[in-house]
Amino acid sequence: MATKIPDAPKIGMVSLGCPKNLVDSERILTKLRSDGYQMSADYAGADVVLVNTCGFLDSAKEESLEAIGEAMAENGRVIVTGCMGDEADVIRAKFPQVLAVTGAHQYEQVVNAVHEASPPIPNAFVDLVPEGGLKLTPRHYSYLKISEGCNHRCSFCIIPSIRGDLVSRRIDAVLREAEKLVAAGTKELLVISQDTSAYGVDTRHEPRMWKGREVRAHMTDMARELGQLRTADGVAPWVRLHYVYPYPHVDHVIPLMAEGLLTPYLDIPFQHASPSVLKAMKRPANEAKVLDRIRKWRDICPDIAIRSSFVVGFPGETEADFQYLLDWLDEAQLDRVGAFRFEPVEGAAANDLPGAVPEEVKEERYQRIMEKTAAISAAKLQAKVGRVMPVIIDEVGEPDEEDGSIGATARSQADAPEIDGNVFLRDVGEGRKAGDMFDVLIEDADDHDLYGVPV
Repeated sequence: MATKIPDAPKIGMVSLGCPKNLVDSERILTKLRSDGYQMSADYAGADVVLVNTCGFLDSAKEESLEAIGEAMAENGRVIVTGCMGDEADVIRAKFPQVLAVTGAHQYEQVVNAVHEASPPIPNAFVDLVPEGGLKLTPRHYSYLKISEGCNHRCSFCIIPSIRGDLVSRRIDAVLREAEKLVAAGTKELLVISQDTSAYGVDTRHEPRMWKGREVRAHMTDMARELGQLRTADGVAPWVRLHYVYPYPHVDHVIPLMAEGLLTPYLDIPFQHASPSVLKAMKRPANEAKVLDRIRKWRDICPDIAIRSSFVVGFPGETEADFQYLLDWLDEAQLDRVGAFRFEPVEGAAANDLPGAVPEEVKEERYQRIMEKTAAISAAKLQAKVGRVMPVIIDEVGEPDEEDGSIGATARSQADAPEIDGNVFLRDVGEGRKAGDMFDVLIEDADDHDLYGVPV
């Protein structure tokens, strides 16, 4: 039986006051969009309405209270945030039914309040951000969505029927958002879309003026510009590309990684390697050529980490097809791999394909691919022992009760948050915090994670 995709909850929003408030609103909406929420054009169609208030002048407070009143009257399910949120007692005295009141810049609380009022529906078939990413992104990393929809018609996928064809954002809008995120403390940008390599195809790569020069809406131009960004203390943020189909022009971003403008990491959704399965999936099938290109990419940028995901048990997949995939993985030596058992989803063309693979066969193949990729990962990580490499901290632990030493969970450039491995650090010293970037010596490794100490 096919899985039915539930409708995403809808959010309405009104943003009052200064440009800073608008940046906050954009940040909140970007996060909610990445969590799978849809935006509602009017109050009536929204599950929850956010009112981002201004409290600078009495007249602005008056306008804010009017806006809250209007949202309460037209919808009734209202969350208040922004500068006037600091006067929660005034708001609650007038509107005791508001669902939550939070102050300015309190992104975490706002998003948590929305999650509580109208829980997100995590959906592996549609979501771009990993399920663990439903908490508000820590301030040191941010998702940068560059487009919606997709022009592919893969037989197992329903995204085009939900999100439509590719619609790319203007390049200047993407770069402006990236610049604001970095100015607000982002140290790592995760570029996401349904097909990052196709960015700008729908607008014929329309150029826009940015910083006094013309920049095309094209993946390579965008990557080059993102590589020019700097944090407040002059450090280049990590820029990580996700959902990159291996079109020919992807070759042009590898030198940018070698130059240090881009994080040496590519997330490529290969899905399979067997030509007959790729054909049934309606995916481009040139796996031999891809192996040549991966070799060339590694020649140009030896540190490049390639992550991918694969579907096992697709209708019609034979033991020979699956063995082909395992042999291909031996050749490709991908750094990070996720695998999924095929599952029919309502509305996908693949549901009608002949040759359904029995559940126990799917399970057995899933175990075999995980075993294979864990062995590849373990060998690759073992080769990093003894090296010094940069990391970014995600979380700092409490001091040890006996000796006071402090550990931390960090990631290397080969690790995207929530989906890849970690670098577990010992003796990081006092004063370290999430988002700090520094070099560490790798002392040990297991199948998926590294262990190290600051140098």
